[in-house]
Amino acid sequence: MAEFDFTQIIIYAALVIIVLKAIIIVKEKTAVVVERLGKFTRIAQPGIGLIVPFIDKKSGIVNLRVQQLDVEVETKTKDDVFVKLKVSVQFQVKSQRVREAFYSLDNPRNQISSYVFDDVRSEVPKMDLDDVFAKKEDIALAVAQNLREAMEEYGFKIVKTLITDIDPDDRVKVAMNKINAAKREKYATMEEAEAYKIRVVKEAEAEAESKRLSGEGIANQRLEIVRGFKESVEDFQRSLKDVTHEEVMQFVLLTQYFDTINNVGANSKNTSILIPHSPSAMKDFQDQIIQGTFVGNKLRDYAQSNEDDAKKAPAKKTRKTNND
Repeated sequence: MAEFDFTQIIIYAALVIIVLKAIIIVKEKTAVVVERLGKFTRIAQPGIGLIVPFIDKKSGIVNLRVQQLDVEVETKTKDDVFVKLKVSVQFQVKSQRVREAFYSLDNPRNQISSYVFDDVRSEVPKMDLDDVFAKKEDIALAVAQNLREAMEEYGFKIVKTLITDIDPDDRVKVAMNKINAAKREKYATMEEAEAYKIRVVKEAEAEAESKRLSGEGIANQRLEIVRGFKESVEDFQRSLKDVTHEEVMQFVLLTQYFDTINNVGANSKNTSILIPHSPSAMKDFQDQIIQGTFVGNKLRDYAQSNEDDAKKAPAKKTRKTNND
């Protein structure tokens, strides 16, 4: 009886092992390659599945997720600058072509890296260093296109290719920073000069406007002074009818003289000196004004006489011609 129980236990254990060997569980976004006696049989999809124990086996598990491979490539640009580019390749195994992806390539990552090296080293040497920075999207597109064509037959889909880093030689970076700093300094100098120019122009305009307004003020002030003189002389003549114009002018000038002396003396910081500064000098000043006025009147009368003679001469010539 004990021997029978032991035999049953062995049989049950063997059945359990067989059942466990026959059941396979495939995770989501993965595929299992099943071989029978060393030959490909089928692809097991996600979920639970059955195989023939000891005859079928799981040969491998293929990841169907999007994977990323980072490749660092060092190459030389057209202007002989060595630069390192970090290329990130996002790829995925096509669910319909798991067999080709599993059996065609022994190490897909190494294969993709080789294609990336070849493509980058064929594209970058056509460009200057500045163009490498400016056209990195073009480099990425060229690499992606070549990779898609190459990896399509192996069952791989190239989702996207990115140039994530461009690292030139340290000395080149220092030189580039100096060039950039010089350009910015030049731009700042130009802007500063333009600002100074605007400031100088505005100051000149303000000074011109100030002088114009000051001139208008002085002109108005002189008009008012002349008007005041006129009213003072008229009032003086109405009060004293026997007084001559010369006496009135002398009196006004003497009054202005004393007013000026008073203003100069009132200012303790004034260093002005009037030459001549005696009251008798006002008589000389008046004589100079009268003499200048007299000469001006004579010159005006002489000019008027010449103008009248010039007008009469053509008329006489015309009458003589008519008589002839």
